[in-house]
Amino acid sequence: MLGWQRLRFSLGTSVLFGLFLSLTNETPTIIVVGRTVMVGMGAMLAFGLFEQWPRRLPRWLARSALQLIGVALSVPPIALLAYLLTTGGHPNFSHDEKRVMGYAMLTVTGLLFAPWIAVGAMLKQRDAFARDQALAFELERSQLERNALDARLRLLQAQVEPHFLFNTLANVQALVDAGSPQASKVLASLIAYLRAAVPRMHEPATTLGQELQLVRAYLELMQMRMPDRLQFELRIDPGVDRLLCPPMTLLTLVENAVRHGIDPSEEGGRIDVEVTLRDAHCHVLVSDTGVGLKSTGRGLGTGLSTLRERLQLTFGRDAQLQLLEVEPHGVRAELDFPARQELR
Repeated sequence: MLGWQRLRFSLGTSVLFGLFLSLTNETPTIIVVGRTVMVGMGAMLAFGLFEQWPRRLPRWLARSALQLIGVALSVPPIALLAYLLTTGGHPNFSHDEKRVMGYAMLTVTGLLFAPWIAVGAMLKQRDAFARDQALAFELERSQLERNALDARLRLLQAQVEPHFLFNTLANVQALVDAGSPQASKVLASLIAYLRAAVPRMHEPATTLGQELQLVRAYLELMQMRMPDRLQFELRIDPGVDRLLCPPMTLLTLVENAVRHGIDPSEEGGRIDVEVTLRDAHCHVLVSDTGVGLKSTGRGLGTGLSTLRERLQLTFGRDAQLQLLEVEPHGVRAELDFPARQELR
């Protein structure tokens, strides 16, 4: 009702009208301006009063119409009050025709312009309200979209956990079925590994440093299972340890290389993991010398398809994942995503 912006506008407009009326008035300019300021302030108070009161209106009466009526009806008595205050309480309208003309001019000017100024103010208020509503709807829509993305990401991560566990247990089962003396040692290593890995699957994000620790532990575990058929090497650029990524990102690529590349190969093979940082992007290469894509019809299976969707939900179109054939045999998984220390 008495906001600073509203007061400033009303005062400025009243002063301008007062200066205009003083051009044809013998009364000192300061008095004429004072009268128009009182009329302007009174109209503003009437506009603000009926903006809030009464709380409830009849259905046939719009709030804006009530405000316009209130502004128009307030002008004559406030103009009269302005003359009473500036003449010591004795305007002497009956003996001073010029003063009557001045009062009439002030009243007519107020009646002509005050309602239109009120209409402009209401239109501006309506535009501001519409913008606020649009902004509120946009914020709510963004929050709902974010909640949907978070729910989808949690669902995908829930799918990763059993997929990874079943594949890992299948590897150990093969070792036990073969009657290897390493079975007990491998099982103990697996238990220790899963205790570290499983809780991280439920986190919204993990660091590449943590991912690489799990990758190394997983490859060492698989190497214990098939010591003569698996070699591996990790080449990591400095500075990538703190970068964030969805949980099980690197581990999914490596586990896919072991399960679909090295395991089906009679002579086994080698897995190379390379993580580099350049141009504010993290580049991950996971290469294996296994059976390749053509031999197994290998493509984006459940693990890699889920990983691709999780990357899209986290990084949008900025993340890319593809599988390429390596000659004479093998597969290279190439992953590229923005280097961030905080995921959106």
